Amino acid sequence: MGKVIVIDDSRMMRLFLRRCLEKGGFEVEEWVPLSAMEIPEHISSSAPELIITDYEMPGCNGLTVTRMLHKTNPQLPVIVLTAFFNEEMESKLLRLGVRRVLTKPIEPGALIQVVHDVLDNPA
Repeated sequence: MGKVIVIDDSRMMRLFLRRCLEKGGFEVEEWVPLSAMEIPEHISSSAPELIITDYEMPGCNGLTVTRMLHKTNPQLPVIVLTAFFNEEMESKLLRLGVRRVLTKPIEPGALIQVVHDVLDNPA
């Protein structure tokens, strides 16, 4: 399976996502960018097949991360996680190329299914 970068400021959420994804056969890299300016270089050097990012993070929110990812590699699939879903936010993210917006809490099996769906069905 491919490499997934998990971007989340919560250590517990990163651990949860890592365990779920590794059980699904994925290689996982956890990362917490200090600023959006770090994203292009890190993504280029890591060569992931998918990014899973939290929407609300101090100093670097999901919208900023998504914009920078889209500029860096518009073909790279992104899944955004949020505890506070709203349709306006989802609409903005989808226009930026986000493949799915998932609301926390996330059931492990559902997460793996979404990841497979995103990777198996390129945009």
